[in-house]
Amino acid sequence: MSKGAKAAKKMLQAAGGPNVIKGLVPAGQALPAPPLGPILGQRGIPIAQFCKDFNEKTKHIKEGVPIPCKITILPNRKWNIELKLPPVSYFLKAAAGVAKAAHSTGHEVGGMVTVKHVYEIAKVKGQEEHLRHMTLEQMSKSIVGQARSMGIKIVHKLEAEEYGVFLEELAERRAREAEERRRAAEEALLAYKK
Repeated sequence: MSKGAKAAKKMLQAAGGPNVIKGLVPAGQALPAPPLGPILGQRGIPIAQFCKDFNEKTKHIKEGVPIPCKITILPNRKWNIELKLPPVSYFLKAAAGVAKAAHSTGHEVGGMVTVKHVYEIAKVKGQEEHLRHMTLEQMSKSIVGQARSMGIKIVHKLEAEEYGVFLEELAERRAREAEERRRAAEEALLAYKK
């Protein structure tokens, strides 16, 4: 057995055995393409029918939202799909109005959210079965920790104009950094060719 096959087998066993698949699938956008298609195909699941069922189950959710799901494959080539709420990182990025978190956490601020946003995210995520044992305060502290690790600053008050200026500066800085990386790559390529 190859190393890759052994790694895949270990991953399946860690995820609950060969009959359970866990992953993030965008709502309304399940496709028979990798990585979902081959995983289901190996287990004899009709991929097109699965995608149709998943997209039907998630049609009430905004398209493209990453949905953690647990797919249990039954012996008769049928399946059960257990959907969960989107990850906290999705909610934080949506509340901050950014597509990506900070590139270098601790050195730059990738966005800002208010304490009220944290509280609302904690209320939503607190509805999940596996998180019901946590109090609202514990959930909020966990969300604050994740926001810090993403470079998202928690503030008490946030004015719309002030935040608009911040987002413009952030976009300019990221564009400038991308241009610098592109130039450095071109210079390295030219130096390599000489």
